[in-house]
Amino acid sequence: MTDQPLSTTARLTEEITALRRWLEEAALPLWWEAGAAKPDGGFHERVGQDGRPILGDDRRARVQPRQAYCYAAAGENGWGGDWKRALDQGLSWFDRVYRLESGLYGNLANASGKLIDPSFDLYNQAFALFAAAQTAKVLPERKGEMRERALLILSLLKAQYAHPVQGFEEDNPPRYPLCSNPHMHLFEAMLAWEKVDLSGPWTAVADEIADLAMSRFIDQGNGGLREFFDKDWMPASGEDGRIMEPGHQFEWAWLLTRWGLLRNSFDAVKAAKRLFEIAESHGICPRRKVAVMSLLDDFSPHDRLARFWPQTEWLKAAIRLASVTEGEERHRYLTSALRAVVAIQPFLDTQIRGLWFDKWPDDAPMIEEPAPASTFYHIVCAIYEADAVLKALKSKTAEPR
Repeated sequence: MTDQPLSTTARLTEEITALRRWLEEAALPLWWEAGAAKPDGGFHERVGQDGRPILGDDRRARVQPRQAYCYAAAGENGWGGDWKRALDQGLSWFDRVYRLESGLYGNLANASGKLIDPSFDLYNQAFALFAAAQTAKVLPERKGEMRERALLILSLLKAQYAHPVQGFEEDNPPRYPLCSNPHMHLFEAMLAWEKVDLSGPWTAVADEIADLAMSRFIDQGNGGLREFFDKDWMPASGEDGRIMEPGHQFEWAWLLTRWGLLRNSFDAVKAAKRLFEIAESHGICPRRKVAVMSLLDDFSPHDRLARFWPQTEWLKAAIRLASVTEGEERHRYLTSALRAVVAIQPFLDTQIRGLWFDKWPDDAPMIEEPAPASTFYHIVCAIYEADAVLKALKSKTAEPR
């Protein structure tokens, strides 16, 4: 009797189990031991392929709450390492170094902890909100503190940076182009807060961003999501207004599927499926089998560089769409999720387990350079999302009829 081939779900489960093992046995310990800037606080921007941190880098504000989130998520998922200390390592330094008197956060500090760029970036505020939600979730004793912080940030954004139509400005006074990307992470943060605090203002903001995405960010003709806009949320002039990033098509597909399920919105799930279709059909290099950086609005290639993070978003979107579909359609998304796992593997083929490569040019081998800490958030989200969805699907199919 010959062995039967594994089903797509079983193969995917094996792959995600292996990725989770890599994460918890190698990556989380390495980025705590080498990636944390002890004893001063915070996390380094990069770790070299020799496993040593790059000490002189200036540090972007966004990296600190993202790393804090990674360890909070690991703790929530049962990782036995020192996740509470790691969470505090990122969050306390973020507060001490970047937090302004207003309650918002600056943009860039040097390695010694001096704020060298206090300018506003909506992206940084989104990750402050996101990390606060995850902290409130895993440390109930800090929920009140985190909720007050998040309410203050959101109230300041509404008071000082609200766009007259919908969403938020890039600065005050306004500067252009307006961008969809920080709204995507703010959307993610609002959905995270919804899970923690049903009574807060998060649902209304999430709904506003979802509407903005479906009415302005997404092209009403071809269904693709643009990156850059003018003051009226119309596509920016020139080439910038034509850019559509496959990684963000996947990431918005993941978020709109989640939101659509919460709000019982068929339109949101339909829009998500179209975003996924565009990214998968036009944004995957046929030779390297990886998602590239950007297309133009006719879906022709714009930037053929492949970076690590879009592959993780491909996995998240595929697995989430599989959870809201059935039969052959679900099988197609699960098969695509397997393709995404295959796309991830070359970026993890490093000499030291727990590191990654970030950039793969179209006409050259993978670039050997230090691993950026900012990618860790994408990796952690993708692995735990895929693991949770697969377990839920297995539980669902195991239920008696």
